[in-house]
Amino acid sequence: MYKILLPLLLLASLELSAYSDYDMDGVEDSSDQCQNTPLSDLVDTSGCTIKTLKSPHNFDIIIGMNFTQTAYDTLDKSDTTTASLQVDYYYKALSLQASTSYYDTQSVTYNESGSNDSFIGAYYKLMPTSNLNITLGAGAILATYMTTLNNNNTDYVASLSASYMLDNVNLFGGYSYTLVNDEDVGTDVIYQNSSSYNLGLGFYPTNRLYVSASYNNSESVYTNVDVIETASFYGYYKIDENWFTTLSYAYGLSDSASDSFTSLRLGYYF
Repeated sequence: MYKILLPLLLLASLELSAYSDYDMDGVEDSSDQCQNTPLSDLVDTSGCTIKTLKSPHNFDIIIGMNFTQTAYDTLDKSDTTTASLQVDYYYKALSLQASTSYYDTQSVTYNESGSNDSFIGAYYKLMPTSNLNITLGAGAILATYMTTLNNNNTDYVASLSASYMLDNVNLFGGYSYTLVNDEDVGTDVIYQNSSSYNLGLGFYPTNRLYVSASYNNSESVYTNVDVIETASFYGYYKIDENWFTTLSYAYGLSDSASDSFTSLRLGYYF
């Protein structure tokens, strides 16, 4: 009996080891004329793509570290380090976003740490022409940053932005309006609805790298604080089909703005 089973087992193992399908498309490597096709592709008998089953649903997860230096006239000089988390969902022209962060502030007279406010929002992209993108947005600022200044209510944001591409250069700008629902604290802290806008110029040196510079102007949510003005610089680098990284730097142009802000983020898109 063993004399019969042993040759059969050896024959089966030789057959299994002789079959190779590296990209797992159902076509043996020796006959596969298109190696390394994605698992989401339907292939013909030669192993070449005839249809891509790419999902219209996509996501990304972005983690970041931010560093802010402030030296307002009314405050001690302080350094703040922030860890952030952002999750985005994309479906055709629609995208959803959720973000939160945790901060740690150090100064000569005080140390403080905790959660910043969180954000959830939705955006819809319109393309009137092949070169022009217009994005409409709406969201809510959730009061996960707790203070004693009655600013623990949910605020709402509406936004409009546009980007115009001209070869590898783009002109962009945006406007947002925040409806502040917080209650005043006597006559010392008085809240107001605020608006902001930005104008900028971007450039694609390569198909993986994007850089931009912009001017940003924002009203404070406090009535007794001057308009906040900053100049910002941004870089985006696509590492591969999934991984990407961004670097941001902002310089305060007004006394009401932070002296500097630096952010480094790493994201995964799928």
